[in-house]
Amino acid sequence: MTVRDPDVVLIGGGHNGLVCACDLAARGLSVRVLERRSIVGGAAVTEAFHPGFRNSTASYTVGLLHPQIVRDLRLHEHGLSIVQRPFSNFLPLVDGPHRYLKIGGGLEATRREVAKFSSRDAERLPAYYAMLDGVVALVREMLVRTPPNLGPRDFASIADWWSAWDLGRRMRKIDLPGKRDLMDLFTKSAGDVLDAWFESAPIKAAFGFDSMVGHYASPYAAGSAYVLLHHVFGEVDGRAGAWGHAIGGMGAITQAMAKEAVARGVELTVDAPVARVVVEDGRATGVVLEDGTRIAARRVVANVHPRLLFLSMLEETELPADFVTRIKAYRSGSGTLRINVALSSLPDFAALPGSHAQPHHASGIVMAPSLDYMETAWMEARRDGWGREPIVEMLIPSTVDPTLAPDGLHVASLFCQHFAPKLEASGAKTRYVGGWADDRAREDAADRVIATVARFAPGFERTVIARQVHTPLDLERKFGLVGGDIFHGALSLDQLFSARPVLGHADYRTPVEGLYLCGAGAHPGGGVTGLPGRNAAREIWKDARRRHG
Repeated sequence: MTVRDPDVVLIGGGHNGLVCACDLAARGLSVRVLERRSIVGGAAVTEAFHPGFRNSTASYTVGLLHPQIVRDLRLHEHGLSIVQRPFSNFLPLVDGPHRYLKIGGGLEATRREVAKFSSRDAERLPAYYAMLDGVVALVREMLVRTPPNLGPRDFASIADWWSAWDLGRRMRKIDLPGKRDLMDLFTKSAGDVLDAWFESAPIKAAFGFDSMVGHYASPYAAGSAYVLLHHVFGEVDGRAGAWGHAIGGMGAITQAMAKEAVARGVELTVDAPVARVVVEDGRATGVVLEDGTRIAARRVVANVHPRLLFLSMLEETELPADFVTRIKAYRSGSGTLRINVALSSLPDFAALPGSHAQPHHASGIVMAPSLDYMETAWMEARRDGWGREPIVEMLIPSTVDPTLAPDGLHVASLFCQHFAPKLEASGAKTRYVGGWADDRAREDAADRVIATVARFAPGFERTVIARQVHTPLDLERKFGLVGGDIFHGALSLDQLFSARPVLGHADYRTPVEGLYLCGAGAHPGGGVTGLPGRNAAREIWKDARRRHG
């Protein structure tokens, strides 16, 4: 029996890889996905971390997954169910009872909350939302498009010129205030933008938190406003800007994708780590696994971090020298610590007492009461590895999904920002000779997080039955997130749109013919969107038709 080489071999079975594989299979190409772990899903998986307790191991919330992908891949038909949060975020304070801010649940509800701190800010809120909506409308269009590829390849030049012209045409339709808003959100700091809009610290913190997610920088760092914007373009079940919980955890999303992939004829192979990409006469012709197995294919698609692909799976001599230099300088390290905890009871917040289930327990609970707090956390992390009071967001998915924990018990995700990607250089970091490889560093950092939560919810530490801690190094080793970067690289102007990952190669094609990038290191970047995978599939199909038709 003769086995035909697949049209496409795809490295990495994360959500973008699965989306790309599904799209290519629907177009008639044969696809084989190679995943190094024993389960597909990448960082969007659900796993047991303590007997009786399961949780989303890394990715933890739904909001950016593109609705067209949900429909096209029939994810709901494959069992995906998403429950919206009762409101988006709960921001508890520590200066007395009833000192908290709830964001979401409708404009008027949010205005009433904001008015507790500033009537002026409550009045300004509708205009702020309208400004964001105007910019988000354009950004949503950009997300699903292949960026103009400002490079030397002649075959793409006509398409790139057309794309650039079309983008410019759309820009001209925006009025002058809209252009100014766009410029502000793409270039300024989140702190500067929010300071111009609002006066009260809680509302600025609630909105500014989004600019810190996966962004190892001060809220007053230029460009951080875009990171804020990146987190507001999503929707859940047709509700723009909403966030939700996937029943069964984030793995429910990727397992539904895997079911659709199999239904379309995609071959999924787990426990198949790729060692290198085979390049012959300047063209990718397959891959070699770590056990020496060689798999030939007409095209190779990589759903891995750009540094892993270009610096570990290829020889430098197979790439242009300047490209290699740029990839080595590609900034990656989001300063994220991720903890899953098993709880004996729900947290009892001083600002809104009660360990019985309440709506705020099912929201995103942000423990970072001001922009100054966030900046201090970053400055201390730069010096010491992490701050005395880090930024913590808690989600408790078991409040809406009882399958994740035993009756009466709960699981929570602690998503923690501003933990140095590398523990070295100066200050207290030198306590840990092995950096994050030193188990003491992992446990000390986790202890600091638990203590921080306990400031807002006294006694929280006594409710922790077990915990699973992922440092930046753990995230790199387990999920291939270089520097622990949840976005496969910083979302900064020099690494966005036509410059992601490198100027001249933003159209998902790499310097090696027949080799493509479909992961979060390509446009439009990180988050569980599925868009890098879908956009890449479109370009791969164009090349397949051009070559064979």
